[in-house]
Amino acid sequence: MPTSKKEIVALGWDKPDVIIFTGDAYIDHPAFGAAVIGRVLEAEGLRVAIVPQPNWRDDLRDFKKMGAPRLFFGVTSGGMDSMVNHYTANKRLRSNDAYSPGGKAGFRPDYAVTVYSKILKTLYPGTPVVLGGIEASLRRLTHYDYWNDTLKPSVLIESGADILVYGMGEKPIREVARRMQAGGAWHDIPQTAIVSATHPGAATLMLPSFEECLRDRKKFAGHFRHIENEANSMQAKTLAEPAGKGFVVVHPPYPAMTGAELDAVFELPYTRLPHPRYDGKRLPAYDMIKNSINIHRGCFGGCSFCTIAAHQGKQIISRSERSILQEVEQVSKLPGFKGYLSDLGGPSANMYGMKGKNEKLCRSCKRHACIYPSVCQNLHTDHSRLLALYRAVDANRSIKKSFIGSGIRYDLFLDEKGFLNDTAAAYFSALLEKHVSGRLKVAPEHTEAHVLHTMRKPSFNLFKTLKAAFDRENKRLNLRLQLIPYFISGHPGCTEKDMRELSKKLATLRLQPEQVQDFTPTPMTHASAIFYSGIDPTSGEKIFVARRKEEKLRQKEWFF
Repeated sequence: MPTSKKEIVALGWDKPDVIIFTGDAYIDHPAFGAAVIGRVLEAEGLRVAIVPQPNWRDDLRDFKKMGAPRLFFGVTSGGMDSMVNHYTANKRLRSNDAYSPGGKAGFRPDYAVTVYSKILKTLYPGTPVVLGGIEASLRRLTHYDYWNDTLKPSVLIESGADILVYGMGEKPIREVARRMQAGGAWHDIPQTAIVSATHPGAATLMLPSFEECLRDRKKFAGHFRHIENEANSMQAKTLAEPAGKGFVVVHPPYPAMTGAELDAVFELPYTRLPHPRYDGKRLPAYDMIKNSINIHRGCFGGCSFCTIAAHQGKQIISRSERSILQEVEQVSKLPGFKGYLSDLGGPSANMYGMKGKNEKLCRSCKRHACIYPSVCQNLHTDHSRLLALYRAVDANRSIKKSFIGSGIRYDLFLDEKGFLNDTAAAYFSALLEKHVSGRLKVAPEHTEAHVLHTMRKPSFNLFKTLKAAFDRENKRLNLRLQLIPYFISGHPGCTEKDMRELSKKLATLRLQPEQVQDFTPTPMTHASAIFYSGIDPTSGEKIFVARRKEEKLRQKEWFF
């Protein structure tokens, strides 16, 4: 898709129908949101241009060069919240940016969605601005902002944008475009948020206002509880939050995509390459994913600190084997491909093909996770379909090895007594023998029961069971694989004493942690709501939080 006036002229266009501004470099690949939304709109017959990483510091020529589009501007910060992209958990400025040419930082502003939107509304006040992507999605209502250590109102209020698409946006953005083309109203589109001057109606779930949340942390905890409950429901209510003389209104999402619909998105005519403007420049984010295949969307793990379900949804939408094999064939023909797939996975690599046995029960369920505090009896956890997919991929003569680079959920094939069934044991054996490139990544996150409870993670005893099974299989298969566990310090509920206990237990298991991080509160997570309020939104209980920089650093030091 064109990125400059010169390219638009070469295509013979008078003007684009939609112009997308993104904080990332433009890579025409289904792993990058701006490319996906652009291709989805293009499939609707629209002319779409993309302005990647516009300069917001100069005379704003990047915002002016194409003029106003016929329908609307799309605005996204890119594949990450701009503040997570810019700063460490210790609030230090990062020196690199995987989504920028050469991996250099400084190509996007803090709070990029707001900055881009304000510029566009100033330059083109009559042209609608549609927000989307991670940053907009998870800041659609009052939220805690770690970097300013305060609550912030909906990004719609701060940015002045006209409408916000939340979650994975293929369905709502089509409807937004259709309504705007027809000149119809677009204030009631599912999976969007708007600012409305009128009360949205009696059926709406009314949330505390931003000002109420700011005055009372307990109200903010309750505010988040309602958002999370509705986000996890297949029959969600409309949410409304008083804002000035009006309301921020969040319409319920569309039903989850079908596998066929997801296939169609992945089969759009992506080049799978960075735009030619980056010729000769390295894009680290592209290097990470160019030889990987995303096999499903969504996560039902429900981890307290994670935003995957909040953005992608709790339901797993799995692509068909046919579509995945078609993409494997495409990747195998890319320049420089040497036969190795870096990842055949998803948010959790082994949730492929899993869903409720009785979907009627799922429609009335509001559990935050299908596998915590225990695996739901209605959840289909069989790994047979995934094993069959691995075999089909490896049957392609161009593939020497297909690795699983995504993390796995071992509570889907193990309990504390061992493997759940023969298929679970077969999956783990095949995983180690054929699909691990030397290191198997798993995420126990902590060792202490009460911290794990706040994280919504299973008992550390389950990790011990996994390690024992890993060591046995490693020996039986005569391999020299490493088990790499991920751990988090500074999470709500965790004290320095808990980190000392973690350190002791890892020493007993002869594990030296490599993959560790200090907890970073990100918008719209359960753990971030606790970090700010000191209250568990679900139970109402008070939770210890290490908030001071010195406390967090002392906790992290116990890893080493």
